Amino acid sequence: MIVREVSWEEPDGAALRQAQRDEVAKLYGTPNTEPESATPTGPDIAVFLVAYDGAEPVGCGGLRELDATAGEIKRMYVRPDRRGTGVSTAIVRALEARAIEFGWTRVALETGNLLPAAQRFYEREGYRRIPNFGHYAHSPYAVCYERSLE
Repeated sequence: MIVREVSWEEPDGAALRQAQRDEVAKLYGTPNTEPESATPTGPDIAVFLVAYDGAEPVGCGGLRELDATAGEIKRMYVRPDRRGTGVSTAIVRALEARAIEFGWTRVALETGNLLPAAQRFYEREGYRRIPNFGHYAHSPYAVCYERSLE
């Protein structure tokens, strides 16, 4: 498996992001649980990564700057048939390495309240639960985490 930086518009990444949105919409019964102001766009994503198994795209994740010292993990997703195989860990570690290159000392993220496997994953990877922040402060769906990179 290789984790590669790609543009936000790259088709493999776009397809994975759409699969993530479709899965969340089906789970929650609504097309979007994320506040509109939190929805990432190409211009506000500092880096976007896609994990490949050979030529097959199997997962993705991006970083958006929160401030001069912190970033937010956005659109973290691994195809259901590849979960539990190390893809998520590879993507998160690559994102953390890039965050350090940007000079950030912490990364934060939001996941869903109906995604206990995601919550367990982040906790296992050293993320700690924090109060909902920024765009997610009043979201009934949000569960937020952060990890120090120092």
